[in-house]
Amino acid sequence: MSVYVLALLIGVVAGLRAMTAPAAVSWAAHIGWLPLAGTSLAFLGFKATPYIFTVLAVIELITDQLPETPSRKVPMQFGARIVLGALSGAAIAGAHGGLAGGSIVGVLGGVVGVAGAVLGTLGGAKVRSVLARTFGRDAPAALIEDVVAILGAALIVVSMHGF
Repeated sequence: MSVYVLALLIGVVAGLRAMTAPAAVSWAAHIGWLPLAGTSLAFLGFKATPYIFTVLAVIELITDQLPETPSRKVPMQFGARIVLGALSGAAIAGAHGGLAGGSIVGVLGGVVGVAGAVLGTLGGAKVRSVLARTFGRDAPAALIEDVVAILGAALIVVSMHGF
């Protein structure tokens, strides 16, 4: 599978759950499936980074269930998804095309990650809205979205192994 397809998909995950995408990418870097050592994104593979992103992802999963949590489409939430989609997409594409020396591969991966984040944010909000109406409440729709984001991120990371 193309690194750009993976970058797009990890961006979609960031659109669904902002912290799940960098958590997955960070774990992939940490265990050596995503070669980022010696690049500007090497920090994603540092010893503490995957744990930090994982804690943030769990907090996000919990707070997403709260009624006072703002919409993912408000500027702060949307912006975070775009930034984290870009970061995650750049890491995936750049690790396999070279990030050293300002490689265009990493930049394109970031752009594709942004596109995925926009798709995931807007599409995820629409699908969740439809599911919530179908169920008559939001909680089951949110849990389905959680599962899709987590399983999607896991499948993307696993598909990177052996690249």
